[in-house]
Amino acid sequence: MNNLTDYTKSNRVHWNARTAVNAASAARYDIEGLKAGKSTLTPIEHEELRDLPGKSLLHLQCHFGLDTLSLARLGAHVTGVDFSEDAIAIAERLSQETGLNARFLCSDIYGLPQVLEDTFDIVFTSGGVLFWLSDLDRWAKIIAHFLKPGGVLYLQEEHPFLNVFDDAADVTDLHTRYPYFHTEQPLKIEGLLPYSDPATDQRTVEYVWSYSFSDILNALIGAGLRLDYLHEFSHGGNRRFPFMAQGEDGRWRWNDATNNIPLTFSLQATKV
Repeated sequence: MNNLTDYTKSNRVHWNARTAVNAASAARYDIEGLKAGKSTLTPIEHEELRDLPGKSLLHLQCHFGLDTLSLARLGAHVTGVDFSEDAIAIAERLSQETGLNARFLCSDIYGLPQVLEDTFDIVFTSGGVLFWLSDLDRWAKIIAHFLKPGGVLYLQEEHPFLNVFDDAADVTDLHTRYPYFHTEQPLKIEGLLPYSDPATDQRTVEYVWSYSFSDILNALIGAGLRLDYLHEFSHGGNRRFPFMAQGEDGRWRWNDATNNIPLTFSLQATKV
């Protein structure tokens, strides 16, 4: 395998398989909670996303739309996009079951300008999405393409520095395993699907790319976006490493409180 089309096809197979597993994980993806009126947005997103009613919002890499529908519940006019056919099918079903008005499109990000003509007040993306992108500069230009003048990108993501550490299920301490700086060839990861039952032995192959913080910021600046703020946090939305504990607020933190490695960042950038 040596071209982007093959990598995308393999990742789509992975995410179609992962969709059913994730949808069955009440602890990680609370579909029934969403149906009951709960929001799946993080405390950071609730704090930083303001004045949503009436705003048009494009959610990239939306998976099966839990955050998309939570944003619709807050009054935004939402469009969710994902390249997994299975994920979009669940998202459309949830939109009908909840009565939340949302449009969902099945498309790879890089092909989205060919199937979507609208522009938006907000482009939203969140939670473990950047390392699936093969071309960060092109991603940033597509975001700028879909933003209205004065529109904003809101991004909350796992801190890129975390991606250098071994996060295997049996790891006992922090030690580096992966590159921090970008490499043209992706990392090939084979293993059990996250959140799945080990007895089912559901294994897939996925391809991901490393990006540094400077890669992320320079891609957005190069696309003509102005950085409004950048925030870093000592808590995250999932148990990335075994030696983490979940607080009463639902956020995950290091067991060792003296560990000052950040877990999450957020930023907002405006199309000028």
